[in-house]
Amino acid sequence: MKLVVTIPAYNEENTIAGVLKEIPRNIDKVDSVEVILIDDGSTDNTSREALLSGVDEIISHRANKGLGVTFRDGIDRALERDADIIVNIDADGQYNPAQIPDLIRPILDGKADIVFGWRDIDKLDFMPRGNRLGNKLATWVTRRLSGLPIKDSQTGFRAFSREAVLRLNLFGKYTHVQETIIQASHKDLQIEQVPVEFRERKGKSRLINGLGSYAFKAGATIISTYLDYYPLRFFSFIGGIFTIIGLGYGIRVLVHFINTGTVSPYVPSTILASLLIIIGLGMGGLGVFMHMLNNQRRLSEEILYRLKKNGSSNGSVHHAEVPPFERRDAKSGF
Repeated sequence: MKLVVTIPAYNEENTIAGVLKEIPRNIDKVDSVEVILIDDGSTDNTSREALLSGVDEIISHRANKGLGVTFRDGIDRALERDADIIVNIDADGQYNPAQIPDLIRPILDGKADIVFGWRDIDKLDFMPRGNRLGNKLATWVTRRLSGLPIKDSQTGFRAFSREAVLRLNLFGKYTHVQETIIQASHKDLQIEQVPVEFRERKGKSRLINGLGSYAFKAGATIISTYLDYYPLRFFSFIGGIFTIIGLGYGIRVLVHFINTGTVSPYVPSTILASLLIIIGLGMGGLGVFMHMLNNQRRLSEEILYRLKKNGSSNGSVHHAEVPPFERRDAKSGF
């Protein structure tokens, strides 16, 4: 049983050494533990500090590509290294790496495909109020859309079985946290949640430059992912709103026509009602069409899963290929 820990990092030279030193290398029921750092275009000495602290491999991006891309590169490389379990943890030291054995326990026991380390947001007094509210809102939206009882959709401390990673097809560039949950729901992956320690951060977050910017980009990822996997629900809901509003206007016009035999002076309302109902019905029809395409998507994803599974068993997974010159094994140095 091999565990591979992936650490996305961007300008974390002050914390990466501490994170690496806290990662347990001897875990019950785990034969080996390897650590991969994915340096997302850092301009400081993050990679050098990681090398000096015993990281097994470094994947370097020449420019900052975003957490979503960095996460994908990490799990793809972990599969290439024959990982049975993959743990993703942030490089800023806020999560406690010593809790990795607790995080992977449900997977080792066969109870889960994915495990989230959840934070009790209400007890994190050091977290800015805006961030707490934003986290709760994002978690509520993700919980409603996925149908899963998620406690913390934003957590960056997660464990995945090999099977779960092979099933996931992630495309988001900015983040992966919500996309993972919605896909897990769609693909009936078993999720468990484990309470974890969350420490106060030293310095400014590299991911969240502003709450408004993060909310917009994360929201776009949520909508895009939900639209990909549940198009009929999405378009039926939007189309239903237009249709109901159109019927509201139309009923008023119809009542007036029955009483007077004319639609005057409700001509504008008549036109508006007609347009809204047509748009609503059109959205419903589009939802049906997208749902039919989604059936083809499922078939394509099943084929892709089988190809990745066969490829990974031969050590040749290249879902998000990283050019060879961007990879550095710890033994070769800089």
